[in-house]
Amino acid sequence: MLNTRLDQLDSYPFARLRTLLDPIAPPTGIEPVWLSVGEPKHTPPAFVEAILRANAADWTRYPPKDGTADFRDACCGWLDRRFPGAAGRFGTDCVLPVSGTREGLFMAALLAVDDTGPRGKPPLAAPLAAMPNPAYAPYEAAAVMAGAQPVFLPSLAENGFVPDVSSLDAATLDRLSVYYLCSPTNPEGALIPADTLDRAIRLAVAHDFVLIVDECYIDLYSGDTPPPGALERVAALSGELPQAAEHVLVFQSLSKRSNIAGMRSGFVAGGKDIISRFDRLRSYASAGMPLPVQAVSAALWRDDGHAAENRRLYADKVRLAEDLFGQTGPRAGFFYWLDVTRFGLDGVTATKLLWEQTGVRVLPGAYLAHDDAEGRNPAAARIRLALVHPMETLAPALERAAACLKAAKAPGRMVAEGVAADGG
Repeated sequence: MLNTRLDQLDSYPFARLRTLLDPIAPPTGIEPVWLSVGEPKHTPPAFVEAILRANAADWTRYPPKDGTADFRDACCGWLDRRFPGAAGRFGTDCVLPVSGTREGLFMAALLAVDDTGPRGKPPLAAPLAAMPNPAYAPYEAAAVMAGAQPVFLPSLAENGFVPDVSSLDAATLDRLSVYYLCSPTNPEGALIPADTLDRAIRLAVAHDFVLIVDECYIDLYSGDTPPPGALERVAALSGELPQAAEHVLVFQSLSKRSNIAGMRSGFVAGGKDIISRFDRLRSYASAGMPLPVQAVSAALWRDDGHAAENRRLYADKVRLAEDLFGQTGPRAGFFYWLDVTRFGLDGVTATKLLWEQTGVRVLPGAYLAHDDAEGRNPAAARIRLALVHPMETLAPALERAAACLKAAKAPGRMVAEGVAADGG
């Protein structure tokens, strides 16, 4: 009666977190602070509210599924400024609005995965979908529900937290329908080098799969050098691979860049033909982005100043976390991917301890990852802390968390079912 593919999926990470922590009461007298969700708490630009009011009459209208001309023009303008190597290469017929990148990323698998026949793949072989491990959970769900079998690529300290699809053998690559890549990475905040992007693009063309790049953190980088973008690399390879753009979909979001997660606003860009096919699919399945939200979004994509201020604020918070916990923070984004083995703990134990003793709610790294071939979860030693709150809220929460973890490491302290903390 129902689609049994859904049974292949674990519970969503935050559902698992509720199961873990809801039976535990946080300490009384302390206001709990949730660092488990990547929900920015910075104030959006002041013009957001004014534009919404000015366009309030348009709440009654169905929005065009492919976006207004002004919205698409603003997206293209930002692409040209942010990725000058691709300037002028991707016009308004190469972008579409998405009501939050999650729904677009999910729907992209329905476009890319063909499980009705070989389509140039080995006969009788199920299509595959590659993705990082750990990763954003909707990648796996999209692949499974589209009929593909996930292939997990390790994203570990040993490889700089950079998954590499070129590690797969030719037979596996031939079966790939899609490769999901987050650049910069979530949860680690690592930068994907240009040569890694180039290899993925070349392989997508050579083995006829779609490279889906989630770049929602690409404007939240540290330092003065912005991370490379996939469309920029497509443009750089266009002489060698003129068809590369038709194998790539890149998703951008205002949720993190502009602190408007509740508006669910982003866009997807790629080659003209693949975007046209995606547009056709979305004509049946997309709710469309409301016109007032498109008006706000266009203004946000045209304004780079608030994104620069966000980078400054996050850089200050990353430095605070580094000072308190003694571990280097992310190169981009706002997640602090903390190895808690230095405190004699695993991620799940640390998560329970922090909630019970400090009222700080974090996410165990294991909930974002799958066991490897040896049955080991590559993120079991980590917790993810979202540094999203204003400093006046975040600083005392991090100070409590750091003190708690350091106390767990104190000689004689017993944690994790009787294992002495001073053994790690």
